[in-house]
Amino acid sequence: MSCLCLALAACTGPPRPPAPATDTGTPGTGPGTAVALPAPEVQERLDLQLDTPWSAVFLPDGTAVISERDTALIKVVRDGRATALGKVPGVVPGGEGGLLGLALSPDFGTDHYLYAYVTAQDDNRVVRLTLNGTGDGPLALGRPETVFSGIPKAETHNGGRIRFGPDGLLYVGTGDAQRREQPQDPNALGGKILRLTPDGRPAPGNPFGNAVYSLGHRNVQGLAWDGSGRLWASEFGPDVDDELNLILPGANYGWPEVTGAPHRAGFQDAKLVWPSTQDASPTGLEITGRTAYLGALHGERLWVVPLNGTEAGRPVAYFTGKYGRIRDVILAPNRRLWLLTNGQNPDFAVILRPLP
Repeated sequence: MSCLCLALAACTGPPRPPAPATDTGTPGTGPGTAVALPAPEVQERLDLQLDTPWSAVFLPDGTAVISERDTALIKVVRDGRATALGKVPGVVPGGEGGLLGLALSPDFGTDHYLYAYVTAQDDNRVVRLTLNGTGDGPLALGRPETVFSGIPKAETHNGGRIRFGPDGLLYVGTGDAQRREQPQDPNALGGKILRLTPDGRPAPGNPFGNAVYSLGHRNVQGLAWDGSGRLWASEFGPDVDDELNLILPGANYGWPEVTGAPHRAGFQDAKLVWPSTQDASPTGLEITGRTAYLGALHGERLWVVPLNGTEAGRPVAYFTGKYGRIRDVILAPNRRLWLLTNGQNPDFAVILRPLP
């Protein structure tokens, strides 16, 4: 495995108290300044007996809702136990496809909508289902309604992350589905971040007058906003150059023409690059305060990255190899981070102590 040399931008924010030396990974070199971050601490491990979980969201009462890629089951976690709520019909698992990302409607209190990114027979699509029930009572899962379809599918590179932004619009990360001509085509859906209304229409003000918000992506895996409302995305590289990107409307992130941060005219450089995918394969992304948290599949660790405005500082790795592949990182209402493992079968959740 090659030495990890991280390409990153400068970070000049005020210093924080030093973090305990749990696992610093390989700090890398470059113009970025290392910033001491509070070390994440494990509070508990929940052996939930999950089968390839992919995404999780939290209901207002703190109930966790988890998707399982290969079984197409929605599971809920209460009192440390997972129970199956129902199977989403129309899902056709295979390879990296299946029941993938989840998102909760911003108006969940009134519309009760749970959104899901699913691999169907002929495409990837976004569906929504009602999720009714309150408090400690039983929850009921409605039948799916397709709100957006036609996203290309393949054995690999299906994208899958969806999330509502601060603007109340739905952002959808897609993969190139092995169609390398699609990411550079602003009229194609593969290799994009899409921006939709809750009903699945192209959002007003999109840069190309269609559903596309940004282009030139290979396989978007994580979406999150910082405290100033800036959108960041994690993305798989090929066998080099995994990326953390700051997403700008209409910007072109280069795939398949370039990867990483080559400073090529017409393409947006990644803010953070892992040259060796064995160190990262960054998936679930969460941002709180001025810190980004990324799960890593091949890297089998949690990456913690300081953010300073539009720049990313030098990352620090924690829990390397301890919990296996980490698919998703989610902030719960009580400010505890949940890490979902992937591929252990049965898989589990690691709960970190509350963030400051």
